[in-house]
Amino acid sequence: MATIEVNGKSVEVDEEGYLINLGEWNEAIAERFAGDDNTQLTPNHWEVITFLREYYNDYQIAPAVRVLTKAIGKKLGPEKGNSKYLYELFPYGPAKQACRYAGLPKPTGCI
Repeated sequence: MATIEVNGKSVEVDEEGYLINLGEWNEAIAERFAGDDNTQLTPNHWEVITFLREYYNDYQIAPAVRVLTKAIGKKLGPEKGNSKYLYELFPYGPAKQACRYAGLPKPTGCI
């Protein structure tokens, strides 16, 4: 098991960089993951991250990209609930990358 250092604390991650203990997530961890990808988190990123955390709390599953896109469209509107917008924010894959930043498991169906 690998670990990362965030604010002086060691946090366990799996081989793909997802948190092992979801309860350890905090905004500093999201910033660390984003920094590893050379990404500066904006309010738009945080909106998706927050949405994902709420979705996971409600359904106990990290949504695949199609489900994510549709659910964001319902809650945040069609201008945000589309693949183009989400890929601009999370170019390595909206579901995979955003879920990692949100401290969630890898989405079902992602390779």
